[in-house]
Amino acid sequence: MLTRLSVAGDCTPRISKTVNGKDASSRGAFPCGSVIDFTVSCPRSLGSSAVVLRIARDGEAYRDLPLSYAKTENGVDEYALSLDTAELCGGAGEGLFYYELLFLRGLDTLFTDTYNFVDFTLERASGGRFILLIHKADFDTPEWFKGSIMYHVFVDRFAVGEGEVGTRDDVIINSDWENGIMQYPEKAGDKLANNMFFGGNLWGIAEKLPYLSSLGVGVIYLSPIFKAYSNHKYDTGNYLEIDAMFGGEAAFKNLLDKAKELNIRIILDGVFNHTGDDSLYFDRYEKYGRTGAYSNPDSPFREWFRFRNYPDEYETWWGIQILPKLNHSVDDCREYFTGKGGVCEKYIEMGIGGWRLDVADELSDTFLDELRDVVKGASAGEGIIIGEVWENAAEKISYSQRRRYLRGDQLDSVMNYPFRNAALALLVDGDAPFFADILKSVYASYPKCVCDSLMNLLGTHDTERILTVLGNGGRDLSEFTNDDFAVMKLSDSDRERGINLLKLAATLQYTVYGVPSVFYGDEAGVEGYSDPFCRKTYPWGRECGELLAHYRLLGKIRTQNDVFKDGDFQIERAEGALVVYSRFDGDRRITVAVNASGEAACIDGKGRTDLLTGAAFDGTLAPMCAVILN
Repeated sequence: MLTRLSVAGDCTPRISKTVNGKDASSRGAFPCGSVIDFTVSCPRSLGSSAVVLRIARDGEAYRDLPLSYAKTENGVDEYALSLDTAELCGGAGEGLFYYELLFLRGLDTLFTDTYNFVDFTLERASGGRFILLIHKADFDTPEWFKGSIMYHVFVDRFAVGEGEVGTRDDVIINSDWENGIMQYPEKAGDKLANNMFFGGNLWGIAEKLPYLSSLGVGVIYLSPIFKAYSNHKYDTGNYLEIDAMFGGEAAFKNLLDKAKELNIRIILDGVFNHTGDDSLYFDRYEKYGRTGAYSNPDSPFREWFRFRNYPDEYETWWGIQILPKLNHSVDDCREYFTGKGGVCEKYIEMGIGGWRLDVADELSDTFLDELRDVVKGASAGEGIIIGEVWENAAEKISYSQRRRYLRGDQLDSVMNYPFRNAALALLVDGDAPFFADILKSVYASYPKCVCDSLMNLLGTHDTERILTVLGNGGRDLSEFTNDDFAVMKLSDSDRERGINLLKLAATLQYTVYGVPSVFYGDEAGVEGYSDPFCRKTYPWGRECGELLAHYRLLGKIRTQNDVFKDGDFQIERAEGALVVYSRFDGDRRITVAVNASGEAACIDGKGRTDLLTGAAFDGTLAPMCAVILN
């Protein structure tokens, strides 16, 4: 463990944790019932006469637990404390705690101050505290998901397949797959119909399964597929009907069957916080026979929505009128999704691998508790539940409430936006220490099984294309309009830089803890600015061969080395734009180094085989290069 001492010269103490005899110094989340053995090695020159662990459950008063003096050796005093997490949690069986260590020195006291839950400085006042998340003793995540490679498909823009699909009179069909420009608002925030379709469907995804299999993909995460007005389908019209323009239920069952043959699982996007105003449940435009809450005050769905002034003033998601917010405090509404025979169970029983939950912060604890029960029950515990959470999910507060996503009763995983932020800091800003701090803080605060299952993303339907971000290199784009973004492309030199950096980014994505999630077309070199320009069609036959070969190689390396499935993780170096980390399990260790700087770097590992090239490493890592050392 690295430490920084601000007040006591070279008298830095060392703090270690072990659980069941295994070093756990970089971790801060454990099953209830674990006994955490703290050992503090304190140089006598620090002048400390005692060490105290000060700990509190989140929101409650602290209590002090003195460490016992164990021995003195070579001028270093050793103190120890065994912390029984079952006793700490009481009957709850889980909990979020914060702690710090106090070094008593007679007239003054020094406090640990951590900035990433692992490394610390010593200060004369209490500061940043370490995290301790205790989860349910039986909490685990599906084994099949760990070690996988995920591929995120925006259905309308991926592939047009042969098969029967529905048509509608109120849509615009853009038949120019290769060069067509999607609808876009005049400026960000303006209303947009989103009724232009390019024709991608579920039949097309099934036809492209061999391609995805060649990338090593084991999980496909689909954008919403339920009946809806828009091309993105986040305005659900009917949760129990697969959209006919995507091929309906026949195309979906075909995809499930074909994917199963290739050992690929399908994850659906669960948009359960809100519906569309053009839906069976709301029916603002009376397309569903006045079944909905807006069109019929006596509708069975009337209490599913909160009206301030019926019918035109109602609660929405983020003030967007076409997205009326569901009222999950109404039992019938909530149980429509989480109950026996409800939406979640229906599709699990059809054979999906699990759910990605849109805007999980908007879903209540009761909703998530019930959803987990039904998903796990219907899948013999095998269904995966991934939440859209943009921040550290262990500490997340939404609507003034601390969330308990990762304590064993709700989510298995979350979208790892912190990883994206860290990768961009390294590759665009040259800030390896920031990358290291983010990776350490997440690894220290999430349960190990969650870390192994994190959805590691570089881009999604909500973000600029990663190639565009890296190619622009932090360039100020405020002078450009949406008319510009609709046709803008990277210059040849910017695209070359972006491709080189994306190869580094993908190397990080495939080798840190968690599961890489590739947004369709990133591996092919698709460019695009913010929504909707990040949702271009897949360039079949026009892929960037250099990127595609790199992704295929990474897929092979990942699937052939189990250490990437659930091995431990440790940052070895982080300085300038150079980061070095290891994945290890027992005697098996693979070291990854990424140099995003303009200068060569010397790193340990000379003579080891670089899995990216197959050659022996000579100890020097060239600028803008990476190695995966076996």
